[in-house]
This record gives sequence, structure tokens and C-alpha cells, in this order.
Amino acid sequence: MPFWNTIYSQFDPIAFKLGPIAVHWYGLMYILALLGALYVAKWFVKKDNLGFSNQILESYFIWIEIGIILGARIGYILFYDPHVDYYLSNPWQMFNPFLDGTFVGIRGMSYHGAIVGFFLGTWLFNLKYKINVWRLLDVVAISVPVGYVFGRIGNFLNQELFGRPTEVTWGIYVDGVLRHPSQLYEAFLEGIMVFVILYMYRKFKKHDGELIALYGFFYSLGRFIAEFWREPDFQIGFVYGEWMSKGQALSVLMILASLLLYGFLIKRGKRG
Repeated sequence: MPFWNTIYSQFDPIAFKLGPIAVHWYGLMYILALLGALYVAKWFVKKDNLGFSNQILESYFIWIEIGIILGARIGYILFYDPHVDYYLSNPWQMFNPFLDGTFVGIRGMSYHGAIVGFFLGTWLFNLKYKINVWRLLDVVAISVPVGYVFGRIGNFLNQELFGRPTEVTWGIYVDGVLRHPSQLYEAFLEGIMVFVILYMYRKFKKHDGELIALYGFFYSLGRFIAEFWREPDFQIGFVYGEWMSKGQALSVLMILASLLLYGFLIKRGKRG
């Protein structure tokens, strides 16, 4: 049997241990995602002469990272966790990394919740620094997909967010069931594809903010497509008929919001 099909039985998701703390490959990939996105942001600001200093970019990334972590975790609790009532009654438990005295890290993050936290962090940052926020969001739009590739590879290495059962030759065995490596599909559709499209489009944009609106649209489109190969969250299943997952439903809403934002920016730009 090819090594690829059984890679999970031969690969440890823990990269190394620091005493009682296990450092997972996912955590390392998350760090690479942040550093990769920040590096690409700095590179594009310099390449396209966008007028933001490295200090502003680094400060901004700290602000939005706090917003993303809070939004992702709270969003997961509200959107996906079946014990939402418990967490609302004991909100400090949302960020408790210990389970029965054992360090397990913080598990369960929602991308769509992270989006809410991201925009909240951006709004607060803009209140403090008074910048061209739409131009800055365009920098984010073209840099985040690079980081997202690392994030989805991290999901794959952490053996989570499995794909649906399949018979394709490149499937991965999970508990004896051959499944799509949907995390890698998402790395391509939501990361590489979105980056290439925005990279090519950026020279044609006429108004600041267009890239972030297009990012929302193309990311959500890629997520909607990839979810056809991804196993729905076990505690939720399908939310519409026997085919639409919660992730797809939220992606549809994000597509509509992105189109409305794009239309608003174009209309505002014509008036200006």
C-alpha cells in the first residue's frame, strides 16, 4: 500500500515536546502562516509603493491577530460547539488550555468568527491611527492567502478537518476509511488560487478596498467548493437537505456581503 495513503499511521502530529507541553506541527504552521503573511504584506507595500511603514504593519498585525484569535474561538463556540450554553455561563473556559489537568491547547476555531474579530480589530486600529484603512485592507487581502496555505497544511498535519469517504487513489486512510485530503484542496482553492487571482488583479483596481471585497468573494467561493469534499462537522451535519454544510451556508452569506461591499466601493469611487 502506498506510503501516502497511510501517512497518518506513520506520522506524529506532535513535532516535539517541551517538558509537559506538546508542540504540534499545526502550531508551527500557524506561526509560519503569520510570519509569511506579514512578510508578503511588507513586500507588496514596498513593491507597489503603498505608503505604510513597517512599524504600522507590525502594529496592525498584532491588533488583528488578537481580534482573530478571540473571534475564531468565540465564533466556534457560537456556530459549532454543542455546549454553547455552558461556555456562555462560564466564558473563561473558552480559553482554558487544560482538560482534566492535562495541557491540550485550545481546540476549535471558526474562520467566519475570525473574520468578525479581524474587522473589529481593524476598526479599533483605525480609530487610534487614522490611516487609509481600505488601502491597508487591500494589503491584507493579498497577503492572507499566503498564510492560509500554511494554515491548511497545518490542519492536514494535525490530522483534523477530514475529507469525505472516497475511492480516489490519493485518498488518506483515517481509522480504516479512505478519505479525501480535503485540507490540501482547501490550501489550493482558498490560498493559492485566491492569491494568484488577487495578484493579477491588483494592477487593474481603480479604488481602494476592491481587493478585500474580492478576497471575501473568492475565498468564500473556494471554501464553498472545497466543502463538497470535506466531512461536515460531526456535531452539526448538514444544515440544508443532504448536501449543504454549515461552512457552506456561512460562505454563501460571505459571498453576498462581499458583492455588496464591492458594489458600495465602486459606487463610492464613482461619486468621488
